[in-house]
Amino acid sequence: LSPPGDSYGVLPRPCHALVLLNPQSGSGRALDDFQAVVQPMLAEADIATTVFVTERPHHAHEKVRDEDLSQWDTLVVMSGDGLLFEVVNGLMERPDWKEAMKKPLCILPGGSGNALAASINYYAGYDHVAKKKLLTNCAFILCKGLHTQMDLVSLSTASGKRFFSFLGFGWGFISDVDIDSEKYRWLGSARFTLGTLQCLAKLRVYQGRLSYLPLAAEQGSSPAPRGPQAPVTNGHLPQPAGTEAPGSPPHDSLLVPLGQPVPAHWTVVPEEEFVLVYAIYQSHLGTNLLMAPAARLHDGCIHLFYMKAGISRVTLLKLFLAMSRGTHLDLNCPHLCYVPVRAFRLEPRVAAGIMTVDGEALACEPVQG
Repeated sequence: LSPPGDSYGVLPRPCHALVLLNPQSGSGRALDDFQAVVQPMLAEADIATTVFVTERPHHAHEKVRDEDLSQWDTLVVMSGDGLLFEVVNGLMERPDWKEAMKKPLCILPGGSGNALAASINYYAGYDHVAKKKLLTNCAFILCKGLHTQMDLVSLSTASGKRFFSFLGFGWGFISDVDIDSEKYRWLGSARFTLGTLQCLAKLRVYQGRLSYLPLAAEQGSSPAPRGPQAPVTNGHLPQPAGTEAPGSPPHDSLLVPLGQPVPAHWTVVPEEEFVLVYAIYQSHLGTNLLMAPAARLHDGCIHLFYMKAGISRVTLLKLFLAMSRGTHLDLNCPHLCYVPVRAFRLEPRVAAGIMTVDGEALACEPVQG
C-alpha cells in the first residue's frame, strides 16, 4: 500500500466524527446518501457523528478555522474535492495549524469530481468503482479507522495569495473542462465527458513559461548545489528550526520569490505554447481519470504533466480515453510530457484561461508550488 516507514494511526473507539457536508454538491444527493449508506455503517463501527451542513461557500472554511476541534477525533468531508480544499485551508489558517493538521481527515465522495476518494480507493487496492460503490468503500475505510500521512503542496501566486492543495493545480484544457462543465452539475460525473467534447471543439493554446525542480536533481549521486536558504525537506511541510514565530505558516524552502528567476539547477521547458499544464499529487484526476498511476499519498512528489501545442483533436481524445485506464503514457505521444518534480513555476504570458487548484477556479497569473 505504501513505502516502508509510513506509520499508521488508528482512530479510538468509541470515536466522535465531525461530518462537514455540502447538500448542493454533485447532483445534490449528498445528505440522502450519507443517511442511507454511511450512517448505518458508522453506527456499527462505534463512530458517533455531528453533522454540519454547509449553507454557503467558505462556511466549512470558517468552521474549522475558528472552532475548538478537540471534541472530535476525526473530520469527515462528505462532498466533492472543493469542500476538502476549504477544510484544509481553514485548518492551515489556524495559529495552532501544526496540531490541527494532525487531526485525521476523511473524504467521502459526494460531489461530481471525487478525485481524492477515487485515489484513496486505488491506493487501498480496491477495484475501480464509482458512485454508491465508491462511497461504500470510502465509508468502510473510515470504519476501519486506519490513517496515515498525506502530502500537501504549498502554492503561491503573484498577487500574494497562498493556498495549500492536496490534489492538483491546472491551467489550460483540463481546467477549462472543469470550470466550463459546472453548468452541467446535475449530470454528475458525466458533466466532464460533455465538457471535454465541448472544449475539444474549440481547442485553445496557452502561452507561458514552465519551470521545475526535477525529483532526480535532488536524488542523484551529486545533487546540484543549493544555497543555505534552501534546506532539503522530505516531502513533509518544512519545519525550519527556530526561523519563525510559533504559529506562522510553513516556509517554502525550495522556492525563490516569484519576481526572481528560478534557481540555476531548475529546468526551464523550451516550449512556451501549451494545450494544458497539470501538476497532480494524487493518482486520480476524477473518478474515471487515472492520470498519475505512480502517485501515492505520501511520496513527496508532484507529478507534472504538460501538453505542447500542435496536438490534433483526435490524438487528444485518444489520450483522454486511455487515461480512464491509466495507459495514456503508453501511447508515447510526443506532445504529452510527464516529469516527477519537487517544485514548479508557471508564468503565463498573458492572463488567458482559467487556473484551478483542487478543482476551484483561480485568476490566471504567475504561480509556483
